[in-house]
Amino acid sequence: MTEQFDTQKTRAAAWFRQLRDDIVAAFEELEDSHAQGPMSDAPVGRFEVSETKRTAEDGSDAGGGLMSVMRGGRVFEKVGVNVSTVYGTLGERAQAAMMARKGLPGMKDDPRFWASGISLVAHMQNPHAPAVHMNTRMFWTPHAWWFGGGSDLNPCIEYAEDTAHFHAQQQAHLDPHGADFYPRLKAWADEYFYIPHRKRARGVGGIFMDDHCTGDWEADFALTQDIGRAFLPAYVPLVEQRRVQDWNDADKDAQLVHRGLYAEYNLVYDRGTKFGLETGHDANAVLMSLPPLAKWV
Repeated sequence: MTEQFDTQKTRAAAWFRQLRDDIVAAFEELEDSHAQGPMSDAPVGRFEVSETKRTAEDGSDAGGGLMSVMRGGRVFEKVGVNVSTVYGTLGERAQAAMMARKGLPGMKDDPRFWASGISLVAHMQNPHAPAVHMNTRMFWTPHAWWFGGGSDLNPCIEYAEDTAHFHAQQQAHLDPHGADFYPRLKAWADEYFYIPHRKRARGVGGIFMDDHCTGDWEADFALTQDIGRAFLPAYVPLVEQRRVQDWNDADKDAQLVHRGLYAEYNLVYDRGTKFGLETGHDANAVLMSLPPLAKWV
């Protein structure tokens, strides 16, 4: 199972990198084209790109990636688009977590893993423009492989038409894979992005899947690609519409309070954050999803 997956791993990692490049270009174009409305006279934002490297306990190479972060743009207050490919052996705590979740036989005897994916979080200047999260990923061990990911919208000021557009694009990209995918992944997102201690969702939902493996790698990879392809047409039109709206202090206050929810969720519940920190990945890259400013009342 190890050698036969080398080609699939290479293809998946290349796809995540291409998706990263497309999104970075689209977001910089949003900065360039913001010609009217609040902050249109501010400096144009650009991504700062840095390599991330991961080192195994014995000092050997364990992978890495690219961290791309834009701060203080005229549309994006902070947005990170990270892509990484990491590998090595899972530590005891990560093994235990994997065994508890998936019950994989042989994990203790051969704890090797490989993981690649893209992770994105955008926090906006304009409170009317929604924050957003997206990620897709592939995970491999000698015992099993699977895909995961999705995207969800996190507005502090909700617009029903924005929510409808975001979900419609998700459904349009998922329906060709089977009519059951969109309702199932939507329900999964509603459950996954729920904040139990606040008794509320962190946003207006989207789609989410994890541990997805039908046994047909090509079909599962195609589904994962379309989850990624849905993102820009689902999100960019919302930003183009909302970035020109005026806002006041109350709107900004509502945004900062809502960001507190986002920070709580990512630090307490998010599985990707926990895995990244457990496996020794660059902490700045793992925590790039946190907002630049937040407020608790």
